[in-house]
Amino acid sequence: MLLLPLQSKTRKMPTVKLSTEQFKKDVFDYTQYKDWNYQGNKPAIIDFYADWCGPCQMVAPIFEELSDEYKDDIIIYKVDTEVEQELAGAFGIQSIPSILFIPMEGTPMMSRGAMPKHNLQKVIEEKLMVSK
Repeated sequence: MLLLPLQSKTRKMPTVKLSTEQFKKDVFDYTQYKDWNYQGNKPAIIDFYADWCGPCQMVAPIFEELSDEYKDDIIIYKVDTEVEQELAGAFGIQSIPSILFIPMEGTPMMSRGAMPKHNLQKVIEEKLMVSK
């Protein structure tokens, strides 16, 4: 009898690196429209970061954990502000990390600075998953 290792049924859902062009397609095309019109099919979080940023490095693993924990309910994007300067400029990013919380309906909310996991979870539960 051949024994094979058990395959985990839980798949990790990593955060998604987002380019300016992909943002315009999947989130909101700010070059075409003035009023916010989210294009996604589930609430989202966008982490504006840079590789050299210490606080960004501290929260990166938290976003990976949250991406896994809420894989069916939200999507977590990451935008490298050094690479995607147009996108960072469009949102007035002056300090990092900056975190954009995007509900399915209504206006997105911006938070500046690193947040502990329990605070991020609170925003997810209270602001992003309100219709669940």
